[in-house]
Amino acid sequence: MERLPGLNVANFLEKRQLLIAINSIAALSIFFFGYDQGMMGGVNNAKDYIDLMGFGYVDPVSKAPVITDSLLQGGIIAIYYLGTLIGCLFGGWVGDKVGRIKTIAIGALWAVVGAALQCSAMNHNWMICARAVNGIGTGVLNAIIPVWATETAEHTSRGQFIAIEFTLNIFGVVVAYWLEFGLSFIDDGNSTFRWRFPIGFQIIPLLVLLAAVWFFPESPRWLVKEGRVEEARYILRRLRGSTGQDAERADLELKDISNIVALENKESKTNSYLHMLFGIGSGELHTGRRVQLVIWLQVLQEWVGIAGVTVYAPTIFRLAGFDTIKSQWISGLNNIFYMFATLICVFTLDRIGRRWTLYWGAVGQGIAMFLAGAFSQLGQEATRDGDVSKATSYGAAAASFVFIFTSVFGATWLTVPWLYPAEIFPLQVRAKGNAWGVVGWSIGNGWLTLLCPVMFANLGANTLYIFGAFNALAIPIVWAFYPESNQRTLEEMDLLFAAPTPWVWDAEKEFARLKAEQPELVQSAKRGSRVVDPETGVLTHDEKHGETKEESE
Repeated sequence: MERLPGLNVANFLEKRQLLIAINSIAALSIFFFGYDQGMMGGVNNAKDYIDLMGFGYVDPVSKAPVITDSLLQGGIIAIYYLGTLIGCLFGGWVGDKVGRIKTIAIGALWAVVGAALQCSAMNHNWMICARAVNGIGTGVLNAIIPVWATETAEHTSRGQFIAIEFTLNIFGVVVAYWLEFGLSFIDDGNSTFRWRFPIGFQIIPLLVLLAAVWFFPESPRWLVKEGRVEEARYILRRLRGSTGQDAERADLELKDISNIVALENKESKTNSYLHMLFGIGSGELHTGRRVQLVIWLQVLQEWVGIAGVTVYAPTIFRLAGFDTIKSQWISGLNNIFYMFATLICVFTLDRIGRRWTLYWGAVGQGIAMFLAGAFSQLGQEATRDGDVSKATSYGAAAASFVFIFTSVFGATWLTVPWLYPAEIFPLQVRAKGNAWGVVGWSIGNGWLTLLCPVMFANLGANTLYIFGAFNALAIPIVWAFYPESNQRTLEEMDLLFAAPTPWVWDAEKEFARLKAEQPELVQSAKRGSRVVDPETGVLTHDEKHGETKEESE
């Protein structure tokens, strides 16, 4: 094949330029994802929205929202995550059927419809349905965009890209927040434009994504699976280089992909979501264990406190004693610090590993949450006593520890729960494994955003102590159940999860034993050959060494 049909960018760009173009389109989806997450924080403070939805009112003196039905407020936000849960499973399934590009277009179109429905909502029932529709579109995009990006990216740049893309994600949160903060001054914050325009604004990047994605190349891995080998070869050569050693490298990669596809076809009957969840037919791959790990890591990510801080930051600052306007601009400033903190992970994650990143993150976040809760309570007490000076001082201290929390989270826990699913699953189920990670994120976010209004309404600043306690709980959980994936190849992941128990020490012991007793397995892994038979799930020797399958008891 000499070129792709039509005006595909792969016909005009190659190597780094083509990868940058693909990552730029992926960034539109990631930006939308962050924007959509941060948007509801400002919408929840709009007087017209609160009145229309019927879950409270705005105090005419303080201008602060007074929530009378916290369950309804939280439910409107949480139903979105039910939609993302459905959407990610749907997206993973459709992505394997019709391809990555068409699935991205489906997700973008679905999200546009959801955004339009939200923008025109006239009551809470309408809004709930619209949020669910929008969530499905987001779930489809979250399931397929990382897969498309990683399947086209160089192996050496995949991890760093995942870390960088979360800077774009939080940039979306920042844009949403400051846009809504600016609109809050129109008509003294009483205008319907204050909340309808920010919801409608997300349609812009979605329409650009929907229009542009058709001009981008399909995943070469999916093309090989569908038997379109020559098209895949052309795309790989444009991605890696079409002359000399670059072309040879592209052809070798195509051969590897073809071998993997042949192995996947043998496993197709045991690669369903149900088989993965319960580990049916996975043998020593222990796929079910890996699914549980990624789901609960995402749930834990939300319970360390970020879901509450992202959506209810203005509430936290009001609890700390700040007035409504000051709490809003401090929340926006906090998001800017959050965005820049994500860059730390780009430089540290591959140096200290996943486990130590989670350890130091949990320690820093836990301390920050406990102190933020303590100073918030002191600020409230000083406000009740009429001591304005002390209230301001305590409020500033509480705000500073919320800043510290989000900065530490951005440098640690933000990225690892999204990176881990992309690393630990066998290649033949990596896309579905990523979908299971999104399922965990949906459950964690939906659960917590439903409870957050109730918790803040009944517990006040004590809610922050609960988040602090979950950070303390996270340390032994990570220590006991989550083996280190840093600097280990995909084949070594199969060895790492070969132990019959879920404990990290058993995993590391079994990993070391297999390396010592059968060093050729590790050598095979580093050369890119399989060390686990995908048909039986049994550890095998490399055929290159003239040995045969050896069942591990």
